[in-house]
Amino acid sequence: MAKDVLCEVNNCTYWAVGNRCMADAIYVVSHKGRQASTSEETDCKTFVPKI
Repeated sequence: MAKDVLCEVNNCTYWAVGNRCMADAIYVVSHKGRQASTSEETDCKTFVPKI
């Protein structure tokens, strides 16, 4: 398991100083159920916008 998870999406609830992700778990899926070949073909389903 990854020791550190970095994220630059600072409008996410789980974003913390130093671009750290503070979520308990990360859920990433590929676009439209297809097998991804690049990171651009994936989406982070863990994202929750800050309110």
